[in-house]
Amino acid sequence: MNINLQYTKHFVSETELAHITQKAIEANKLLHAGTGKGNDFLGWINLPNEITDEFLDQIQAKANELRSKIDVMITVGIGGSYLGAKAVIDSLSDSFVAYNQTKPAMIYAGHNIGEDYMVELRNFLKDKSFAVTVISKSGTTTEPAIAFRILKADLEAKYGKKEAQSRIVAVTDEARGALKTLANQENYQTYVIPDNVGGRYSVLTPVGLFPIAVAGFDIKALVRGAQDMAKTTAENSDKNPAVVYAAMRNALYNKEFNIEILVNYHPKLHFMAEWWKQLYGESEGKDGKGIFTAAVDFSTDLHSLGQYIQDGRRNLFETVISVGEQKYELCVPKTDDDLDKLNYLAGRRIDDINKNAELGTVLAHVEGGVPNIKIEIPKVDEYNIGALIYFFEKGCGISGYVLDVNPFDQPGVEAYKRNMFALLGKPGTEAERAKLLGK
Repeated sequence: MNINLQYTKHFVSETELAHITQKAIEANKLLHAGTGKGNDFLGWINLPNEITDEFLDQIQAKANELRSKIDVMITVGIGGSYLGAKAVIDSLSDSFVAYNQTKPAMIYAGHNIGEDYMVELRNFLKDKSFAVTVISKSGTTTEPAIAFRILKADLEAKYGKKEAQSRIVAVTDEARGALKTLANQENYQTYVIPDNVGGRYSVLTPVGLFPIAVAGFDIKALVRGAQDMAKTTAENSDKNPAVVYAAMRNALYNKEFNIEILVNYHPKLHFMAEWWKQLYGESEGKDGKGIFTAAVDFSTDLHSLGQYIQDGRRNLFETVISVGEQKYELCVPKTDDDLDKLNYLAGRRIDDINKNAELGTVLAHVEGGVPNIKIEIPKVDEYNIGALIYFFEKGCGISGYVLDVNPFDQPGVEAYKRNMFALLGKPGTEAERAKLLGK
């Protein structure tokens, strides 16, 4: 991985960057010392090096057992309980895997409160062999709890209670919570979400590893990538890529660039950006501070948001994930009539065209007043995706400390929940319900 800052030089001086970089180095030290804000949720820092091959083999064995008998795996969770797994699976999957039944179809539920979605999902499952992975520390989070209640009943009705039990995997707290209690009662296969790892930092726990294994990808290679990146980003220097990234985004924030757009030119990275949006938005958006996170898929969104990015308000910057190698090769054919005027591209790889679109866009946007940070990865595979995940996690922890917020809590998320529970008439919220209805 390489962090390229050449397209930020006109926006941040070397002196300004050096000042913030020193803060980022101190933030990295603070993370490893475990004495900063939210230090009871720092288990993710050393997590890659604590994962053993034996543990991964246990996960793989259960994944293989289910893969041998199901058409569909439904992962039930919301936020960090599903986004990381989906980001990795989508990044590594064939773009048209939904139409190819050589692997279990990976489907998600409990990440919305969509009535039509659940009815259509149940209809889809009627003639399918399926299993459920339910992911929740508490087991009482509204969205996944509703979905799991429905799908559990469907499994039991279709297969009987005993077989249904073998088709449910619970990823939950080690010792407490409604889901842990149910898993013990029903004898579900259970994996633990460590107490000291928050949901959005949990991709490299069974939260992400089990669904990724069921999807058929190499979780050992994924973890190796994270392990190597953990070593690289443990370094307290201005060469540490997580320090470089965190320092530059904060330097830009100090210059009133308060919106960061994560850009990809590889269609499979769409959900990697969705995971990134939650990681940084939920970690930094508090105390009236923070960079607002957004994402685009280029060149697709150049035909929609491209106009705003080029000519709109100058309070945004882009971070571009640039992928070196593609998995396949395909060239533009030549035609005799050349009606579409593309013969000048004949014989050139589509990726070559895409890379020129990337470079042309970066140059145009920088000239238009939009700084660009470039994150270059060799290719999209398990190893590099594992490295990218850990890089973003470390960069987020450092950046949050530079911003002087707790990057490991999410107090604002609870506000909508309190209102929703009261409006629904949850016992004990009667007084709050009356106030809300009055409003």
